[in-house]
Amino acid sequence: MDYTKQLNSFNLDNLPDLEVAVLGALEMLSQKQLPSIELNQFKHPLVVGSGNAEATGRIIFSDSGAIYASESNVEAKLKAISDIDEVIIVSASGGKHAPIIARQAAAAHKHITLITNTPGSLVEQAVDKSLITVHVFPKNREPYTYNTSTYMSMLLGYTHEDPSAIKQFIETDLQSLNMPDFSKYNKFYLIVPPQFSGIVRMLQVKFIELFGRNIARDIETSEYVKHATTVAPSNELFISFGEINQTWGQSDQRINIPLPKSSNYVAMMAVGYYLVSQIQKAQPPYFKDNIANYCSYISAIFNETIEPIVEAGN
Repeated sequence: MDYTKQLNSFNLDNLPDLEVAVLGALEMLSQKQLPSIELNQFKHPLVVGSGNAEATGRIIFSDSGAIYASESNVEAKLKAISDIDEVIIVSASGGKHAPIIARQAAAAHKHITLITNTPGSLVEQAVDKSLITVHVFPKNREPYTYNTSTYMSMLLGYTHEDPSAIKQFIETDLQSLNMPDFSKYNKFYLIVPPQFSGIVRMLQVKFIELFGRNIARDIETSEYVKHATTVAPSNELFISFGEINQTWGQSDQRINIPLPKSSNYVAMMAVGYYLVSQIQKAQPPYFKDNIANYCSYISAIFNETIEPIVEAGN
């Protein structure tokens, strides 16, 4: 199936499910050359992002001496930590809070590295060009907030996985699985391997974006789940990734989702988002019914135009 063609032709009346964005991203990334970012040039960078951008930054710089912040505490971090030698802003759009963060960094006399998917973004317009280095990663055309090709491309630049092999795994191993009837549940507990603890926040954000508070979810690692997270049982489906769950939930309310051998974060993100999409397809179209109105509303809050369909780039 040509997922890229689907992504290039949809409109507000036929928004694709998340799995189309996943497979389309893997399809696109198998054909793209990604920017190279030298992670070792900074000793104590401050890595800043909002939502899944923050989570992506934490994954990419997890082996460094980085300090992390979001839009909520970046100014306090800049004031409190004197040895920050670079502010790294991770932002797919380069808009919303990102220009504000850039101006705060410039006011603190810090050089900025922007990791983005949008050339000529508002961040670049917010500060003097001498203060910023920009790395632009490719992206597909996608519904706003799906942010699949965006952050997946950044992660791939870090992990160097084979996107074609991951796509083939999804199409052969996952699409042949006997999935449960996800419409029977409105509560889900996702369990991920400990080495992918950084994906927890990304999956949480995806549930929030697609379902709001209409669907309850917990997402933890297979180690953290042991810590009093199941004291109050409920009628929920336990979904484990890469490890067989024989402990948590009723035996008839468990599903185990395999991961490719030697998986890294791109595989975990792709498989995780693919699974979330199966839930999306079985539930009412909360996201599709509301994204246009939401974009109109949030555009006024940020005083910038935020479209419900984000166009491709690079």
